[in-house]
Amino acid sequence: GCLRSRRVRNLLDDSAYARARFLIRCVALTLLVVACARYEPYDIPQTEERTACSDRNPLRQLYWGDLHVHTALSFDAFSSQLRAGPVDAYAFARGEPIALPPYHTDDSRTRRIQLDRPLDFAAVTDHAEYFGEVTTCVDPDSEGYNNSACQNLRSADGATFNFGVQLSNPNPERFAWCRGLDGDCGQRALSAWRLVQEAAEAAYDRTDACRFTSFIGYEYSSAVEVSNLHRNVIFRSAHVPERPTSFFEAPTAAELYRQVDTDCSAITGCDVLMIPHNANLSNGRMFAPVFSGAEASAENLRLRQRMEPLMEVYQHKGASECMNGFESAFGATDEWCDFELVHEPEFEDCRDGIGGFGMLAQGCVSQTDFARGALLEGLRRHQQQGVNPLKLGLIASTDTHNASPGAVSEQTFAGHKGTDDDDAVERMSGDDITAGTWRDSPGGLVAVWAQENTRDALFEALKRREVYGTSGPRIALRFFGGFGLDASLCGDDELVTKGYEQGVPMGSDLAQPGLFSARPTFVVHALQDPGSDQVPGAPLERIQIIKGWVDEAGVKQRTVHTISQGSGDFVTDPSTCQASGAGSSSLCGTWTDDNFRDDQHAFYYVRVLAQPTCRWTSHLCQQLSPDTVSATCSREDIPKLIQERAWSSPIWYTPNSP
Repeated sequence: GCLRSRRVRNLLDDSAYARARFLIRCVALTLLVVACARYEPYDIPQTEERTACSDRNPLRQLYWGDLHVHTALSFDAFSSQLRAGPVDAYAFARGEPIALPPYHTDDSRTRRIQLDRPLDFAAVTDHAEYFGEVTTCVDPDSEGYNNSACQNLRSADGATFNFGVQLSNPNPERFAWCRGLDGDCGQRALSAWRLVQEAAEAAYDRTDACRFTSFIGYEYSSAVEVSNLHRNVIFRSAHVPERPTSFFEAPTAAELYRQVDTDCSAITGCDVLMIPHNANLSNGRMFAPVFSGAEASAENLRLRQRMEPLMEVYQHKGASECMNGFESAFGATDEWCDFELVHEPEFEDCRDGIGGFGMLAQGCVSQTDFARGALLEGLRRHQQQGVNPLKLGLIASTDTHNASPGAVSEQTFAGHKGTDDDDAVERMSGDDITAGTWRDSPGGLVAVWAQENTRDALFEALKRREVYGTSGPRIALRFFGGFGLDASLCGDDELVTKGYEQGVPMGSDLAQPGLFSARPTFVVHALQDPGSDQVPGAPLERIQIIKGWVDEAGVKQRTVHTISQGSGDFVTDPSTCQASGAGSSSLCGTWTDDNFRDDQHAFYYVRVLAQPTCRWTSHLCQQLSPDTVSATCSREDIPKLIQERAWSSPIWYTPNSP
């Protein structure tokens, strides 16, 4: 329009006028392409037949779930006397009650729990390593029913150790009576895998209501040197391999990636991702290089990045965001890292090495056992190798061994390990994290921004990392960043629309700096958990952005920026767990990185903190009668309050990226 004005037209000769028109058309086309790229098509690729959802939103909606759930098909859950299966777990996720062990003949004495708010999605992730063994041991008609291992499993006399120790060997072998896929035990493993699929199919709502989504999955349970190298394997659809690849078939992560990728690629409609968990108990092994020498090719590094787009930052065995006290620390102490940690304040730093026995909370601890350290290590490897194999979004889940996905309430926490932590006094006693003690937590939830509640839509969101994790509360969190992002978006009714138009959401890569904007701006909007009639939500206390980068000397750095703080006089009395006063139900803030350098790799993620409320241990001590109160209730080293929180997936900046 400007070019068509007579005054401008008279100032330009014909060739200059043509060049100007061409340039403007190119810019307009580029902007259109970018806009289309940032908005996914309304209809995402469909891998299964189903009825279209009546509730769909191209700007994406928030869905809550749990992607780490064990049932009686898992050897350790079964040995803790759990008898609920995948069908029961999905029923619980949808809002039905579940009975917990020990089970009593007098049904009125059996413990029962129920979610105050059902989940939107879940995945049962039983340990695939012993599918055949567990189902053999529970069937009196099976060939191996009377062997000593099965008797041990049924009696629960050290069964978790006896089965689990097989998984700590770098070259694992099955029990002799279960070798061979064509034998009775191998066929029972196939039957168990089919049972997992059938339960997921029965729970999946394929109507237009789209009330609940179930994913088919399992847990890969490598524990070399008693370090936790477990990964949850989640499939997109009902199109899955005939057998799950376990630690016995793939003793290393590299072999796991290759085998699962090969198996899935051969099946139309199959897609898969893996989620490492409990990195805090991995002794520096979880995010160590899995490809070395000639194998550390860009192709293999991209395979790891593609297969593992996420990590579990929180679950019932503690937080894996960050921890203070390392000898080789980057940056000053971050007081908000001291959250639900299972390690003692005095610990051995692995530094650049690895250790063992992390699953017992022993051995050395590495900075890369935590999300912040792993993300920084990913930047360093990108600088050295041209690919970031640790480009990890952040989620949380429960790791329940009670078939109770989403049971994360501090007020009603009933344990996660069957008879290991069924007794309240027992749960408050001791320091052994393997038995279910005060060091455990209820675990967290996965939050997903997706167009609709279907497998395809949720899986796409998981792959693009537009997801985050919380320590349990349902805090709604939006996070956008971009060059040229409007710094006045807080209070704008079009915040989400403009966030997508002007920038990128969590889990994405920043574009390169523009001609008129050399520094990225970020906007974060958070809403408190609205709670339920039984469990009220807590107001928000602050929003923080954590930036990580690797400087020109190759040194890892990080800074923490508080960009918004709540107000009010909300306070919780730890002696009674009664809350009083008011606080902020909503927080929003923008932040521009004034120290940005366009030649430095960097990431940015958000941490939202709620106001302190009573931890589950305090609630439990309030409920115990005076004659049963454990001495643990008076221990000063057990936190009385917990500051619940949410962690976003990062936004990355890569110099000279497309």
